[in-house]
Amino acid sequence: MTHDDIFSDEFDEAIRAAGARARRETLAAGVPVFYLDSASGLDIMEHPDGRKFEIRWVPGAPRDRNYEVLRELGKNAA
Repeated sequence: MTHDDIFSDEFDEAIRAAGARARRETLAAGVPVFYLDSASGLDIMEHPDGRKFEIRWVPGAPRDRNYEVLRELGKNAA
């Protein structure tokens, strides 16, 4: 891969792999992961134990309280 070809399939795959690795490492460290699920459009909080929750961001709230949990998602969701 050349360094100037950010539109290549190889670059896309490298980005996906890096994101997946960061997610796994963060969960392994015991820290929840927050992300926008592209398939459903839901904001998700995933806990290290595998549970997933739909969340809503609270604009302007302090960083440790800037979301609220709307519902727990089933194992097949998100």
